Amino acid sequence: MSQPQPHLALEIGDATADPEIAVAAEAAGFALVTIADSPSATGRIEAGVRASYLARRTERIGLAPILHVTTTEPFHLATQLASLDHASLGRGAWVVGAESSPAAFATVGLPPLTGDDLHREITDVIDVAGQLWDSWEDDAVIRDAATGRFLDADRVHHVNFTGAHFAVVGPLITPRPPQGRLVVLGADTLGVTGRLDVALVAATGLDAIAARAARARADGAPLVFADITVTQSPDELRDLVTRLGDVVDGVRLHLADLGDFPRFAAALGREPVTGATLRETLGLPRPANQFAAV
Repeated sequence: MSQPQPHLALEIGDATADPEIAVAAEAAGFALVTIADSPSATGRIEAGVRASYLARRTERIGLAPILHVTTTEPFHLATQLASLDHASLGRGAWVVGAESSPAAFATVGLPPLTGDDLHREITDVIDVAGQLWDSWEDDAVIRDAATGRFLDADRVHHVNFTGAHFAVVGPLITPRPPQGRLVVLGADTLGVTGRLDVALVAATGLDAIAARAARARADGAPLVFADITVTQSPDELRDLVTRLGDVVDGVRLHLADLGDFPRFAAALGREPVTGATLRETLGLPRPANQFAAV
């Protein structure tokens, strides 16, 4: 029996201005694209909006913008991502960003967070986002014309979350996302691996990637993706991805020039994904709602 091929992801950054790169990645069988961003970047629309732009221009591929917990209001972050999942019909994801430079915090007029304070902020924002996505039960929207009720208020919940630097009452202002909760990706160095659906491991060499992947699984990550900056030829990359399939569940590619993508896509030779949602594509279960009555 042949070894299952690892999932493929592509970092596309500013290329979201041209939807063709995402369309090409979709046709090439990539499971998702990620969209880099920085709080201090100027002259471009932020990653969450760019992902929503792609939501109606693609059909199967997952869309994962980076949103930074350090400079985005948690309630707005959860709402924006839930809206992305609705717009894409269940293909939304979130790359957890935690840029903590003085320049990044200057964009929101706050002093930088470091050490334990930064770790607590990352943890709190991930936790409250999950609670807000669950604040509407799956069957909260009833559209009962006879009684004039759009929703069952008993199935919409306040989260009443208090973090170290913020508090959120809730509920969210949008119904529960189609996936229940979006797929959450993040670097294994953030210290929140157990809260991630996909841990991103950036290391050099197969042995180092394997060791980091094993540690991420032990820390609770359901899936592990290797983060690879492509310096190989297309054929060399194909061989590397095949070898990585023994130690990780997926590979995210960073190309120096996205104009080279067709050559690499042809070498990797994948069929388009068929999952109805990103969670289905990745083999992740749909999470139970933590507020729903058993």
